[in-house]
Amino acid sequence: MGAFLDKPKTEKLTKSASGNGLCYGLASMQGWRIEMEDAHTDITGLNQELQEWSFFGIFDGHAGSNASLYCAENLLGCVLSSDDFKAALKSGPSSPDLEQLKNGIKMGFFELDKTMRELPAWLNGDDKSGTTAVTTMITPKQFIFANCGDSRAILCSNGKVTFHTVDHKPSNPDEKTRIEKAGGSVMIQRVNGSLAVSRALGDFEYKMDNNLGPDKQLVSPEPEISVISRQEDVDEFIVIGCDGIWDVMTNEEVGEYIRSRMLLSDDLELICSELLDTCLAKGSRDNMSVILITFAGAPKVSEEAMKMEAELNADLEKRIAAVLQDSSDPGVVDLYYTMHCLSSEDIKGLPPGGGLPAKQVFIHTTLEKLIAKQTEENEEAMELS
Repeated sequence: MGAFLDKPKTEKLTKSASGNGLCYGLASMQGWRIEMEDAHTDITGLNQELQEWSFFGIFDGHAGSNASLYCAENLLGCVLSSDDFKAALKSGPSSPDLEQLKNGIKMGFFELDKTMRELPAWLNGDDKSGTTAVTTMITPKQFIFANCGDSRAILCSNGKVTFHTVDHKPSNPDEKTRIEKAGGSVMIQRVNGSLAVSRALGDFEYKMDNNLGPDKQLVSPEPEISVISRQEDVDEFIVIGCDGIWDVMTNEEVGEYIRSRMLLSDDLELICSELLDTCLAKGSRDNMSVILITFAGAPKVSEEAMKMEAELNADLEKRIAAVLQDSSDPGVVDLYYTMHCLSSEDIKGLPPGGGLPAKQVFIHTTLEKLIAKQTEENEEAMELS
């Protein structure tokens, strides 16, 4: 889990689509990790009965990708087939019993964990993988968030973060109490000094006490579920991301950054991709995956914002040129040197929530262009002399 590459893999898997009155984009990137262990789910129209319902999820695997890939493919099916979930819809999908619905989602998580444990790879103990899971089920009237682990979702409405899931860390008082009651301990903020999350699917070596229910084990597959009523006039967007995002940006920073980018573009795929680049520049060392889901109240592209961004880019280009010019040895002027120089300057108009790291890709591209131009001019001068 702790192995890193010599340089990050920045190629991205991206997608954008729409349906059920919402639009969404997603992006994922391996980053510095030796392998990609994230997976995701994005579905609009759950089945024939629930055509107006949607489901999104991020699954952040560890000790391999098998658990995250399996859960991304099978969690929704387990939820939809649970007795409580079916019972919740007896009065029709427009007026579900929300308590039964929440219990149905929880039972779906439990059933998935149980089913996965009985598969050959896990049954014989060869596979040690596990995964966090954070999902959002969107009905015409509600957002239903389910979180198991330390991936996270936020809801932004009326210009601010109005809801966020809570990470399940071993050091959280309730989590620590459960771990200790199950005979374990929390050391260096990890379960038995090893696992950094206290709830996850898989991780069956931490679920070995047959005298305890699934929600009482050292590591629990129980999701924490929250139901939020939709407000069509103010709901803007939902961001679902693995901890590689939240390790380097706060809820508010992500909300502000996404909002500022939506004023510049309606390309949600691009915005997700730029968020990952920003997190990488801010120092994230993990795999990164994000889903951005937007609603009618989301910010719209603004000509004024686009003008301000163009002015920022022009200002940055002048500053980068000055760094090149002021250096006694232009050969040492690389991206990191330039970022270091610019970080000490008072630059107006940087992306809120992202700051200078949010412009690192632009700075890198501009620097390469200016160096190439300088090289060409020097070669021409030498030919003339």
